[in-house]
Amino acid sequence: MNTRDQFRPPNHENDHFVLSTVVGSYPKPTWLNRARDLHEDGERLDDDDWAEATDDACRLITHEHERAGLDVVVDGEMRREEMVEFFAERIDGYEFNGPVKVWGHNYFDKPSVADEVEYDDPWLVDEYEFTADVATRPVKVPITGPYTLAAWSFNEAYDTEADLAYDLADLVNEEVTKLVDAGARYIQIDEPALATTPDDHAIVGECLERIVADVPEDVRVGLHVCYGDYSRIYPEINDYPIDEFDVELANGDYEQIDVFADGSFEPDLALGVTDAHVAEVESVEEIKQNVREGLKVVPPERLTVSPDCGLKLLPRDVAYGKMENMVRAVREIEAELDRGDLDAAALRADAASADD
Repeated sequence: MNTRDQFRPPNHENDHFVLSTVVGSYPKPTWLNRARDLHEDGERLDDDDWAEATDDACRLITHEHERAGLDVVVDGEMRREEMVEFFAERIDGYEFNGPVKVWGHNYFDKPSVADEVEYDDPWLVDEYEFTADVATRPVKVPITGPYTLAAWSFNEAYDTEADLAYDLADLVNEEVTKLVDAGARYIQIDEPALATTPDDHAIVGECLERIVADVPEDVRVGLHVCYGDYSRIYPEINDYPIDEFDVELANGDYEQIDVFADGSFEPDLALGVTDAHVAEVESVEEIKQNVREGLKVVPPERLTVSPDCGLKLLPRDVAYGKMENMVRAVREIEAELDRGDLDAAALRADAASADD
């Protein structure tokens, strides 16, 4: 089933449509970081004040995404600090025992699974409903995937990490079901750990099967995987029950685009076309060239564009500039396709023959 057409704006200016969105995280306003410090102080900002501050930040960033012209928006994950901790704090069976040094002077509050994991209260439903109410455009919901939640935790309760991942996948399914009931139609599963241990692609596949069990066909499910050796998980990802596979290639100058350009890539391609690791705004022309890389793999009606990854570590004006130029670039590409100035089928044919 085509899950993508529901996100095409009703007043879209071009006949062709390339979907634009962001991966998830976005720079927090400086005042929100200050408010967090005051709230954690325990005396200078109470829970109600903190809730008001995060609501204001979510409203601000959602509107910022819309102002940049994105077809599908998120709230920039204003309520989240770290992609594993946020969910571990909400899952029964997890506990925290202090930060762990990961590299240099950076620390991660790596959680431990001390007991069998269980689902209690919803994790993201309130967050989604708030954003959907604020937004005038469709809203995507990013969720850290069960494989990463398992891999980036200390396992003290399960015989194997895979067993833990499968139980977590069942919990993610419960959450996705509640999100769908609340109106969500675009779910993104984030599995950065897959890029570091790609030999476990079969475990991720089983987790995804559990996640999408009984999810309606009109719900778009994407899988985001950070930079890694994609040749180690392709063509196996063709068997994943997903609508869209989101890859980080701008940071690697598209050296791996040929991995997918064999003519057999089955899901839609979500392609990073701006580099989330570089604090410079790429020109519209540079981004257009990156979009053309995606057209070597899939036709325009199966291409989604976004930054490579979350933008939260960039200056906010740079993050906005990347989004704004990305939207301009993709609209210009659509117009070129409409006029016949760009032949996407020829790009795919050339790429496929070069791969032979």
